[in-house]
Amino acid sequence: MQWRIAGLSWADSERPGLVWERGDVSSLVVGRRVGFRAVGRRECVGARGNACPVGAVVPGRGTQARCAECARLDRAHSVAADTIADDPRTYRVYLAWFGVGMVKVGITREERGAARLLEQGAVAFAWLGRGPLMAARRAEELLRVALGVPDRISYAKKRAVRATLPGVDERRRELERMHGFALALEGWPESLERVALGVRGEPGEPGECGVVDHGAAFGVERLAGLGGLAVTELVDGGVVLGSLVAVAGPDVYLDDGGRLVVLDSRLLRGWRLEGARGAERTNVPVREVPAVQGGLF
Repeated sequence: MQWRIAGLSWADSERPGLVWERGDVSSLVVGRRVGFRAVGRRECVGARGNACPVGAVVPGRGTQARCAECARLDRAHSVAADTIADDPRTYRVYLAWFGVGMVKVGITREERGAARLLEQGAVAFAWLGRGPLMAARRAEELLRVALGVPDRISYAKKRAVRATLPGVDERRRELERMHGFALALEGWPESLERVALGVRGEPGEPGECGVVDHGAAFGVERLAGLGGLAVTELVDGGVVLGSLVAVAGPDVYLDDGGRLVVLDSRLLRGWRLEGARGAERTNVPVREVPAVQGGLF
């Protein structure tokens, strides 16, 4: 039997899962064996819930799994493209921490809570403000310039530092320092409510909230000092196999016979997968992951 993956879900912050196109979810549990074989060719996943009209074949190394036309249609209706100025929903502005000196500012729908931060692999984060979409966008730009931080950080950079992260206290101190500076800035949009950094609340709730740390949810302590191999693409007949070590953002870490294999789950989209019966090891294209912060892989 063959299946197609829709993506990796962090709807359950304590136990992420692989979501299949038919709606089933396979929970990712540390220590459990994970294995599958790619079959056939990788096809475009379409846009905005609609199938690709031509069933285009897409490259194995891309993380979006969309042909050029479907990618254009998908972005044209996204919040990131600023094409939905009249969106009535409430948005949140946040600071996200990925490593020492690696902080970004961003926005997410309030109803999603911390899901967006978990999806992008934020090891820690803090809310800064809440309000209408365009006010949140203006605040995001103000903070990006004033704090000297980007609005995106590549996944390659995030992975490169994940095995050498400092402890929870250092992560919290860096975010608290930047949070205080951010709230003291002049020029915040009047329609945006600033969120004080007080006692930790539930992510997504209005009012005071402290720094939220995802280190335990991701299992980053199990990656300390480890290098390994990163999957670069799937191929027809290629196998990925191993016992689950950790999951951080879209990245799944597997112990394959004593070697660490890192799989960006976004590479799975567009493939048909089946069980890895008879396979002994991962045999898809990989490249080395540095054991320390010595570069990007």
